[in-house]
Amino acid sequence: MGGVALLAKRAGHRVSGSDQHTYPPMSTQLAAEGIELYEGYSADHLDPAPDLVVIGNALSRGNPAIEYVLNNGIEYTSGPRWLGENYLRGKSVIAVAGTHGKTTTASMAAWILETAGLEPGFLIGGVPENFGQSARDGKDLFVVEADEYDTAFFDKRAKFVHYRPATLILNNLEFDHADIYEDLKAIQTQFHHLVRTIPGNGTIISNAQDSRLEAVLERGCWSQLQTFSMEEAQDWQVEMLKQDGSELAFRFRDQQIGNLAWSHYGRHNAMNACAAVASAVAAGVDPRTAVDALASFKGVKRRMELIADAKGIHVYDDFAHHPTAIRLTLEGLRRRVGNARVLVALEPRSNTMRAGVHASELGPALMPADRVWLMAGDGIDWDPQETLAPLEGRGRVVTRSEDMLTQMLDAVQPGDHVIFMSNGGFDSAPARFTQSVAAPEND
Repeated sequence: MGGVALLAKRAGHRVSGSDQHTYPPMSTQLAAEGIELYEGYSADHLDPAPDLVVIGNALSRGNPAIEYVLNNGIEYTSGPRWLGENYLRGKSVIAVAGTHGKTTTASMAAWILETAGLEPGFLIGGVPENFGQSARDGKDLFVVEADEYDTAFFDKRAKFVHYRPATLILNNLEFDHADIYEDLKAIQTQFHHLVRTIPGNGTIISNAQDSRLEAVLERGCWSQLQTFSMEEAQDWQVEMLKQDGSELAFRFRDQQIGNLAWSHYGRHNAMNACAAVASAVAAGVDPRTAVDALASFKGVKRRMELIADAKGIHVYDDFAHHPTAIRLTLEGLRRRVGNARVLVALEPRSNTMRAGVHASELGPALMPADRVWLMAGDGIDWDPQETLAPLEGRGRVVTRSEDMLTQMLDAVQPGDHVIFMSNGGFDSAPARFTQSVAAPEND
């Protein structure tokens, strides 16, 4: 919603907004653009009445601002609908969809287009380090992170059906968002609806290693289909030349495109890079130029972001919300650091994780770690001790961040890699841990 507000302001509209507990980096981005922020959802913020209220999907009936809008007949819409019907009209849209990797892949695609001189606009659910902002106006091309979460309290379709892309990346598909979707088939139906919006002369770039995506495409595909893979020859193929994924080779229909040495690692990032390269080529970028551009890709804030290297202790902040993403991230780090110790602090914060839908998968996903702290606060409906049982004593359950940090600071030693995994604020634990490690008294 903050990104939509930025784009609306840059399109010439006068924009203000209400939210609960705004914080950097988005709050500072909005303030820098002259967008007035109101704390909370008081109806007073809507007097005098604006021409249009754009409502985020976090708000429901009973919210005082929502009730005021409805009772007074103020014009309203959703963020995705406003974006699709107004801002994206006339642009060539590249959409990145999937359970995992949307933010990173969209950021890669935007950076490739930027390096090629195409000056893309973008709306991404994170802050790409190369750009320093989550949304930007551009010329003809626009990259959007296409989320399958529902649109608004009055529109239960997935957000991404509003974007009408010319190029669509389908990264992967797993069951998630259990608070909205009953099962995997319900999510596949939404992805099928998205596929139906791609024009016949548009391009769908799909992960050939994901049978769940294949099932979606079997229900109908009316566009030009390209597939990508690491395991077998497809239209696009990426190979890890080094075990940790820091060097890659790309091929297009058995033709060598080029090699890439970069600062990132892991099978998941190799696949993200392959999809991003394919999308940029579909938009007209030379394949070799697309591969070379990723050498200068800096990553995304809170996606395995190295936030500190204090006294030989490496501290990362990672936006984690699903066992598969957790496993791939930790496997990639393990290949990179070898026998160095990996310490993980995990906050199960998403609605799906808190409901315990993936509880049985969480322990195995954490296996590459040497020590794990799981902060189980209110609303956890499953037994976290049982979940960590596969770690055979390497996992601890805590209920307060203070206790977790005390235990971690007692255990950490130079050479360790410490990862904080949460899709929320995690009670500022990463910053607090870093400050304690770096404090002079710990010398």
